[in-house]
Amino acid sequence: MSTNQTKAQRRDAARAEALALQKKQQSREKRSRLIVVSALVLGIIVLIGAVVLIILEGQKTPMEKVDNLPAGVVEQTGIPVGADGVAGTENEGAKTLDVYVDYMCPICGQFESLNNASITEMREAGDLTLVVHPVSILNRASQGTEYSTRAASAAAWVADKAPEQFNAFHEALFASQPEENTPGLSDEQLAQVAEQAGVPADVAAGIASGDADDTYAEWVTASSEVAGSTKSLLNAEGGFGTPTVVIDGERFEGWQAPGGLTEAITGEAPASEEPSAEPSAEPSE
Repeated sequence: MSTNQTKAQRRDAARAEALALQKKQQSREKRSRLIVVSALVLGIIVLIGAVVLIILEGQKTPMEKVDNLPAGVVEQTGIPVGADGVAGTENEGAKTLDVYVDYMCPICGQFESLNNASITEMREAGDLTLVVHPVSILNRASQGTEYSTRAASAAAWVADKAPEQFNAFHEALFASQPEENTPGLSDEQLAQVAEQAGVPADVAAGIASGDADDTYAEWVTASSEVAGSTKSLLNAEGGFGTPTVVIDGERFEGWQAPGGLTEAITGEAPASEEPSAEPSAEPSE
């Protein structure tokens, strides 16, 4: 500031300088408020987005949350088997036999023992497409090893990785079925059962390592939830149990009667009758 300025000029210059500083301070404060407001708005947007995602996730069906489904699955939970026993195949124009099984369920073992021969005969003749629904409602009966889930996951693994051997492995799981309230088979033992059923060693290795369970346990759990909430699959008491047998969309209760399943599918009684099992059902979890 020049010393030659008059007092009035110096006063005006001081006022101008003060005004400039004031404007600069106001500009800084405005930018600060803008930053704070922007941060708040961004935070609100993120919060709203998170809430929306939570709501949308909560509205998903159990199966919509599943990342991995076995190849060839129908209706998201069933593994179809046609005449050649290959997973993912169907007999065109044939009736559909849906069977919901838990590989630890002793009544499922009875169903398999009573009906496997006739099911195989009808399937190979093209009279039916077998659709296996592996579920896990008896994990509580395996002393904490979750055998039902692990066995069902192994079945899904084979259906996806070695579909030609799926039916043989499905049958082998019942042939090697452990008793309830035991630990069941280990992953290594399940792999041995798979190899004995003709599953390639590299595929069976995925069962032994736990990869099968890691990949398909979520699908098995979701399939079990879907089955347990489907009204048409519930029994007279309003619960879901295994085995649940469905022919062309209708529950079938007469599988324990000798020749009952064959007659229901073909309309003809079989030439030979098999001994019946005591009617019973496994309660759902």
